[in-house]
Amino acid sequence: KEYFILKNKAIHSFHIPVLGLSYSIDTPLKVAHYGINSVFTIMDDELIEHNRRIHFTKSGRTYEAIPKTIKDYRAKRICSYINLIQDLVEENCNALKVETLNVGTKIWDYFEMLEQGHALKETFETWKNTEDTQKKNEIEKSLRASIVAGAIEMNIMSKIDNPSFDDEGNALPDEYSDALSALRGFAQSKGEASIVFSAGYNPRLYNYVEQFEDFFPDEQGALKKKIILKVSDYRSALVQGKIFAKKGLWVSEFRIESGLNCGGHAFATDGLLLGPILEEFKQQRNVMSQELWQLCNNALTAKNKTIFKECPQLKISAQGGIGTYAEHQFIQEYYQIDSIGWGSPFLLVPEATNVDPATLNQLVKAVPSDYYLSNASPLGVPFNNFRPSSSEHQRQNRIEKNRPGSPCYKKFLSSNTEFTDTPICTASRQYQNLKIKEIKSKHLSAEETQRQIDRVTDKDCLCEGLAVSSLIIHNEPLPHKLNAVNICPGPNLAFFSGIFSLKEMIGHIYGQKSVLNKLTRPHVFLNELKLYIQYLKNQMNELGQEISDKQIKYFQKFKSNLELGIEYYKQLPCKELKEKVNLDTLKQYEEELLLVSVTENNNSVLIHKALV
Repeated sequence: KEYFILKNKAIHSFHIPVLGLSYSIDTPLKVAHYGINSVFTIMDDELIEHNRRIHFTKSGRTYEAIPKTIKDYRAKRICSYINLIQDLVEENCNALKVETLNVGTKIWDYFEMLEQGHALKETFETWKNTEDTQKKNEIEKSLRASIVAGAIEMNIMSKIDNPSFDDEGNALPDEYSDALSALRGFAQSKGEASIVFSAGYNPRLYNYVEQFEDFFPDEQGALKKKIILKVSDYRSALVQGKIFAKKGLWVSEFRIESGLNCGGHAFATDGLLLGPILEEFKQQRNVMSQELWQLCNNALTAKNKTIFKECPQLKISAQGGIGTYAEHQFIQEYYQIDSIGWGSPFLLVPEATNVDPATLNQLVKAVPSDYYLSNASPLGVPFNNFRPSSSEHQRQNRIEKNRPGSPCYKKFLSSNTEFTDTPICTASRQYQNLKIKEIKSKHLSAEETQRQIDRVTDKDCLCEGLAVSSLIIHNEPLPHKLNAVNICPGPNLAFFSGIFSLKEMIGHIYGQKSVLNKLTRPHVFLNELKLYIQYLKNQMNELGQEISDKQIKYFQKFKSNLELGIEYYKQLPCKELKEKVNLDTLKQYEEELLLVSVTENNNSVLIHKALV
């Protein structure tokens, strides 16, 4: 007899997105056996090799290094690590299944941490309250059979795709580039898993997916390897979804991320806010599914491959700045979202992520002004940064010592060829020295010279800074003795202060007990609106008065989208948005936006400054 029904086979209604390089590098080992889905990056093969050795050794396996001297070492490292993670997660899950179902055991926590109303949770409560021994045993057997591990997902930043070179400096074929070799490592791994493509469209990478059969349906129409696209809006999702569908490749999930109210790199939209974006997905989801299904089957037929007899499941998830159960529940139910991403708050949960003790203590004591949108990324994309970090302290010290920039060893973000034939990183000491000399040679005013130099020295080494924390935690030798930590929480973390257990954070997500600090926290939609208004003003101020007609039209469109978003929120049937604190905040931001004037006047703009 079945005592429960799993809705869409989902154990939890949240997932843990990728967090930097090292912070979630082994998160599946910590949480997957509780049925929690999580994501880790496969871009840094050196970090992966360190962690591969750590976990091979800890699990009693014999570790054999994969050195850089062997052919295709990067893909081999990544493939081996993924296989190890999958094996260890399976072992953790099997060990949990045979534990005694008592308070304090992992199997007890598996069911205890489920959301109220979940069918499994209700079955668990029935088991606890059942006195009949035979019936209790039957329910327990059914509960144990229901246990499944959370999904293991891997992330590739599509834009990080530098070519590789041999020992003589000759460029290797395209398939050895950063992104393509990472994809190959994933595709050649043995288990079922999903790859998350983020940071935009990469034609070479997307075309390469066709080379691997696991991305195409088997004879039963099932996919061994699935594609998840992280997107900022509906149009982007549809365009990219069609690109894959025309190759016979199905996008299993579109993961919508707030452009600014997220951690890491911030890919701002043209003023499109999360609420209206989710609304468009809600309205167009079925239409999009049918269109992509038809395109996909046409391509599969042309390739003589198995077609999808029924429209495959198309999941929609959302993430970025969500901080309360009320927000979680409303977004999930009103917009029909399959999963909600909770990222930055898990940086305060040592059971789930790898934040070194010193940085963790800084996060606990942080104030809102410690979180800011910076120009630190060599990718040229705004980057959420943390002022007290040791990496920021190191960057400032190097400037004061007249040695700005970082030594560049990993070269993942090397893309600039202003001064060299071979791409170098704009955060490197080599680039910054050359660029500063060029700026000084222009004989600009002292003020303008310093402004341009500051823009150069803002760049920081993310390859090392985002990777070192997990090595510190495991007491690993630090390559090149670089121990400065960079961390990139979203601004939402300002409302969390403390170190929390996994149970406590999940209890907060599901509304059992709040772990927010005492700061007044407006609704997630309003926090994002604030960020976008400030972003608009900053962008306009940076350009000064002399700007092009194209830029004027961009700012006008940006402001118009924000105004439409405000009108949308006024009509939204969300009781939390109707609370006085949020109504007052919405009105304040509406008045703030009115003061930002974008008017054409002899090829210039007029900007009224006002503080949010």
